Formats: sequence, C-alpha cells, structure tokens
Amino acid sequence: MRITKRTNIAIRVLMFCGANIDRLVTKSEIAARCNTSESHLAQVINRLAQLDFLHTQRGRSGGIALARPMDEIIIGDVFRQLESNVPIAECFADVDNTCPLVTACRLRHAIADAAEAFYAHLDKITLDVLVCDNVALLDIFMPGRCVKQA
Repeated sequence: MRITKRTNIAIRVLMFCGANIDRLVTKSEIAARCNTSESHLAQVINRLAQLDFLHTQRGRSGGIALARPMDEIIIGDVFRQLESNVPIAECFADVDNTCPLVTACRLRHAIADAAEAFYAHLDKITLDVLVCDNVALLDIFMPGRCVKQA
C-alpha cells in the first residue's frame, strides 16, 4: 500500500500545527519545515480546512491552526478522508478497470481486508500521540527554540 503525497503532506501539516499549537502558522513556514512546495501545500491546507481538521484565517495577521484539539484528530480518519477516492488497486477503480478477473478474484477481498486493518490500526493513534513529548520532532519544526533548564 502506498500513501499519496497529499496524505503524507497533510500529516506533516497537522503535526507542524500541533507542534506550534500556541500560535497561527504560515504556509511558507510549513513549506520550509515540511519540505514541500507552497502551491501543493495550498491544496492540502484547503482540503484539511474543508474536512474541519484546520482553521484558516486570512489577512495580514492570518495563518493556519488546528480546528480541534490534538487528541480529537484521529489519524485513521485523516487517512480515510484523504485516501477515500484513491483506489488501492486497479480492481477497486470505478473507471479504467481492465482486469478480467474482477468477478472471480479472491485477492480483492484480501486486499480490502488488509486496507481496513491498516486504517483500524491508525484509528488508535491521535495527533497528540505523534506530537506531544516528541523532542526530535520539535527540533525539526522549531530549531533553536528556547528550552528552560530544570
């Protein structure tokens, strides 16, 4: 199973916003830290906002933030919503399906079951699990941040 570039970028965006939960972030910041183009990023941000994962604010003091608490953003939901129209194999496509075995193939059911198991596993993971207390992630997203000494 291959995850689309859109979903990969979407998870990075959500993690970046989670790591910067106390402020609005900009598209250019995300692009720089998540190694993606601003034009592709704009499409992903727009879709995440449509799906109510992100809140966007236009204008001079605008930016992007999570639309709900991190512990309410279930990674399986994100994947399902973004990958739902991408067929996992040719035989799952509504159009351009040229497989002559589609009516007799048992592999199709096994693949569908495997995909559901994949999503079910991701349903156990929320955004806070990916972000909170992840020092390595914060070092990437917020290099040079001030850390108080104990």
